[in-house]
Amino acid sequence: MPMSAAKRGVITVLLASAFGGALYFALHDQTQQKAAQAEAITQANTVVLKGLIALDVEPYFKDPRVQKRLAELHLPVSVARVGSRDMAAKVVPGEAPDFFFPSGVVAANQVADAARKANFSAAQVSPFFTPMVIASWEPVAKILVANGLAKPLSPKVFGVDMAKLTDTMLAKKRWKDLQGAAGYDVSRSVLVSTTDLRRSNSGAMYLALTSQALTGDVVTDKPQAQKVALKLAELFKRQGYQENYVNGNFDDYVAIGMGKTPMAFIYENQLVSYAIAKQGVGPDMVLMYPQPTIVNKVVFVSLNENAKKLGEALAGDAQLQSVGVEYGFRIADTERFMATVKPTGLAVEARLTQVVDPPSYDIMAEMIDVVSREMTQ
Repeated sequence: MPMSAAKRGVITVLLASAFGGALYFALHDQTQQKAAQAEAITQANTVVLKGLIALDVEPYFKDPRVQKRLAELHLPVSVARVGSRDMAAKVVPGEAPDFFFPSGVVAANQVADAARKANFSAAQVSPFFTPMVIASWEPVAKILVANGLAKPLSPKVFGVDMAKLTDTMLAKKRWKDLQGAAGYDVSRSVLVSTTDLRRSNSGAMYLALTSQALTGDVVTDKPQAQKVALKLAELFKRQGYQENYVNGNFDDYVAIGMGKTPMAFIYENQLVSYAIAKQGVGPDMVLMYPQPTIVNKVVFVSLNENAKKLGEALAGDAQLQSVGVEYGFRIADTERFMATVKPTGLAVEARLTQVVDPPSYDIMAEMIDVVSREMTQ
């Protein structure tokens, strides 16, 4: 019995559909295979980038979110922590890592100079930065205000006149000697606690800042550096024992409190990251911003093109930048930084308007040497 035209049409449609479906799945399978092959080639060509990093960013690189995102970008890393001032000595042809991530412009420039002398193609980018601040307590801050050494900038945020504070410390004033000292009526000398500048970048930045406060400008020549450092050595010697690493000073501030640490010289990101992790801070904890202060940049120094791509990702990728803020660092997007900090209740200064540069590496090295010698006598 002959097939009707309608039946032939249905069969034709079914055959076409079946053929089309088979073709679709075949093409889809080929596309998946090509994608898998491309991914396999990419993975095979992906090199784990080795780097030497400062303590400041070690928790950042250990964060699973950072590791996952770097893997997605085909920029996996293997890092080891080294003191920022020790990094330049690691720039050795045939042995140098792919990148360095020191704390501070001075150390970064030292690494970059060493790299260029060794014929590496060095490039620098600063994904994160944080100002140097004084972590303190509201009763202490109010005493400084009463004596003209500080002023309120906003609720629970204070600006410290570094020139006046430095003069007060060098004059060996005691807290009980100051006006309105009832909130901290103790016989201890007025001093800012720091880390050991022989080992720690933050201690060196305190020396840089007080040298500017003492002279009114950035120290630029060695005779002046020697004279200034000799005078400022007292501020380090009279502190007594100092921690070798920046977290030690901050830990004393948090754990022991005002009794031991009325003023601690720290990176702002330390208290910010603490506030984010704890979802708040103690009721009397306040930040005081030296006026002027120094902004500490965490500078990425790459020695090859692959490492350069990593630096660009750290500075430009939204996810990587967002995690950086959660570790307390500031980024170019100030609004994102402020929005992240606000829920913690920690008050910070939104805009940094009084900032100075540290002296050059050679001048800093000279001052550190002088203070180091004085501390051993």
